[in-house]
Amino acid sequence: MTPNDVRILLEAVIDTDLDQTLGSLGAVHDVEVTGNRVRVFLDAIQPLHWAARRLDHDCKATILGVYPDSDVEILVRERGSASRRTAALAGIKNLIAVASGKGGVGKSTVAANLAAALAQRGASVGLLDADIYGPSQPTMYGLSAETMRAEKTEDGKVIGYPNEAYGVKVASIGFVMQRDQAAILRGPMLAGYFTMLVEQIVWGELDYLIFDLPPGTGDIQLTLTQRIPLTGAVVVTTPQEIALADVRRSIQMFSKVNVDVLGVVENMSYFVPPDLPDRRYHIFGQGGGQTVAKEFSVPFLGELPIDIRVREGADEGFPFVLDPESGLLGDAFRVVAENVVREVRRANARSVDSSVEISL
Repeated sequence: MTPNDVRILLEAVIDTDLDQTLGSLGAVHDVEVTGNRVRVFLDAIQPLHWAARRLDHDCKATILGVYPDSDVEILVRERGSASRRTAALAGIKNLIAVASGKGGVGKSTVAANLAAALAQRGASVGLLDADIYGPSQPTMYGLSAETMRAEKTEDGKVIGYPNEAYGVKVASIGFVMQRDQAAILRGPMLAGYFTMLVEQIVWGELDYLIFDLPPGTGDIQLTLTQRIPLTGAVVVTTPQEIALADVRRSIQMFSKVNVDVLGVVENMSYFVPPDLPDRRYHIFGQGGGQTVAKEFSVPFLGELPIDIRVREGADEGFPFVLDPESGLLGDAFRVVAENVVREVRRANARSVDSSVEISL
C-alpha cells in the first residue's frame, strides 16, 4: 500500500452534497502511509456539520474495503468562499437570509428552529431579528432587553453584544424597543436601524448568521442585499396560492440582486391529528411549495406540518426542535436544516479560495 494507491481509491469517492468525486473537487490534499497506518488530509467545502461524518465514513470504508487491516485517520481542511465582509462580519463564514413574500407563513418560527437545529449539530450560530415591524425572536428564545450588554469604544461608538440562549447568539430591534412599542419607521430610518443592528453588534466567530427578515420585498431586504455579501436566501411559504404569488415576487427579487436562493421551505404543509397518526389533512392545499420551487428551478428544502407544540414552544421561549421528544416533527426541522447546509456548501463550492484545518 502506497500513498498513491490510497489517493487513487479516494479520488473516486463521491461528495454526495456536491454530486462530484473528491478527485474532481481536488479534495485529496495529502496521504501519509506508515506501515498499516494511513492518514488522509482532505480539503472539503464548508460547512461540514452534516458532511464531515459522511466523508469520514465513506473514505474509511473505501480504504478498509481494499486494505482491511489498516488504521485510518481522516483530517479535513475546511474550505469556503472568502466573500468580502465588513469588519463587523469578518468572523462569520455564512450569511443566510430567511424571507417570505407575505406575513403569517411562519417565517420567524422557521428561522428560530433552523438556528437551533444548526446549533444542536455543533455549529456556532447567530440570529439577527431584522423584522423591525414585528420582532419575535426575543420571545421565541425567552430573552429580554435587560440581558443585552452594550458599551462605548474609545472613539465613542456604541457596540452591543448579542444575547445567547440554547447555543444561539440573538440580536433584535426588540432589545432596544419597549415591549409593546410600535415601530413607526420609513425608508432611510428603516435602513439605519438595520445597519445599526448589523454594524454595531459584536458577533465574533460564527459558522452561520441567520437574518430573520420582515415579510415582503421592501427597504430592509434591499439594504441587506446591497450591503451584505449573503451566502444565500431561504424562502418560506405555505401551500395556498395567495402565499405562493408573493413567494414568486420574493424569489424574483433575490434573483434580480444576484443572491442565490438556497431553496423553498413549505410551512403548515399538513395536519396530523394526535389521535389519528395515520391521517394527513392538507388544510391549506398540497404541493404548492414544490410547485413554485420547480417553477423557478430552486431546491425544495422540505415540508413542515402544523403542530400546536411548535406554537407552544415559541410562546414559551423554547425552540421546539430542541425538545428531546420532538419526534418526527423535530426530524422534519432537522431535515430542512441539513438541506440548507447542503445548499450552502453548493453555493460555497462556486467560489473557494480559503481553508482552515479541523480534525474529526
